[in-house]
Amino acid sequence: MADDALEMVRQRVLVITLVAWLPLLVLAALDGHLLNRSVAVPFLLDLEVHIRFLVAVPILIIAELVVHRRLRPITLAFLDRKIIPEDSVTRFDEAIRSAFRLRNSVAAELLLVAFVYGVGVLVIWRQYTALQTTATWYAVPGPGGLTLSLAGFWYGYVSVPIFQFLLIRWYFRLFIWTRFLWQVSRIELSLVPTHPDRVGGLGFLANTVYAFMALLVAHGAMLAAQFANRIFFAGAALTEFKAETGAMVLFLLCLVFGPLLVFAPQLAQAKRKGLSEYGALAERYVREFDTKWLRGGAPAGEALVGSGDIQSLADLANSFDVVRTMRIAPITRDAIVRLAAAVLVPIVPLALTMMSLEELLKKLFGLVF
Repeated sequence: MADDALEMVRQRVLVITLVAWLPLLVLAALDGHLLNRSVAVPFLLDLEVHIRFLVAVPILIIAELVVHRRLRPITLAFLDRKIIPEDSVTRFDEAIRSAFRLRNSVAAELLLVAFVYGVGVLVIWRQYTALQTTATWYAVPGPGGLTLSLAGFWYGYVSVPIFQFLLIRWYFRLFIWTRFLWQVSRIELSLVPTHPDRVGGLGFLANTVYAFMALLVAHGAMLAAQFANRIFFAGAALTEFKAETGAMVLFLLCLVFGPLLVFAPQLAQAKRKGLSEYGALAERYVREFDTKWLRGGAPAGEALVGSGDIQSLADLANSFDVVRTMRIAPITRDAIVRLAAAVLVPIVPLALTMMSLEELLKKLFGLVF
């Protein structure tokens, strides 16, 4: 159902979600663990499993289409804006073909599946993610580790691997994106230091990060689901998760913005060169301006009023200021704030476990206004 055109998104969302979640509902009912208080975490009260498979999984699938549609025209912008010199277009095209080959690699996805079962399920899920001290609808802790129920076997060996595969596949796609940008950064780009975007003409790359916003929302939802289970069933408080929340936000921001840093060396070089060249030009112009208008060098009869010399001096100063304030990475503060908010928004409702809705709204309005 996943072809190169990224069609059938609705079908993929429906089928994958149902395969991951619906059998758990049926098997948990057969085990008698839907709402049965014989276990501390009944299936219907397990927020983590519902948010993971009914919210995060659909978002991860839909985000693939969003990223595909938004990044495709952005990569073409390298050519449309003449940033790739004509003698390097072949290298650029090869970088694109290489990215597509890696994205469509069956061998790479088989390795991801092997990693999911070898590490994701047997190590990460069983040892660190699953609740180890509480009887749940999917497992009961014992001296020898977790004893899985009937629903637990489907959860641990079908549902969780599906989720982990989609997640790790996204990390693999981000690796492909990073690799592509790195290959492009090895080309000697045609950067213009005086470009008004203040990143030599690469300002359009700042918009690429918004394509990954859905991915960050999915991570925020998963984080909120884990916190919710530990708050409701393990007696934890939301304030205990400050370090985990901060670490996740920092990790995701580095994951999304990090690839853009590959252009830092060329942008820094373009800035240094621009400061040198435009500094020399400004020096020459202001000396001639000084000689002409202050040292008596102006032709007889030439009026100062109406002359374009002062306007040209101001324009030159503006151009030099653009070069001086040029950034060495196409990253904006607005993008950082928005993407951090995308991670944190799903966690905000958990504040209701510590205060009333009225108090929460007052605090939020206080921050905004």
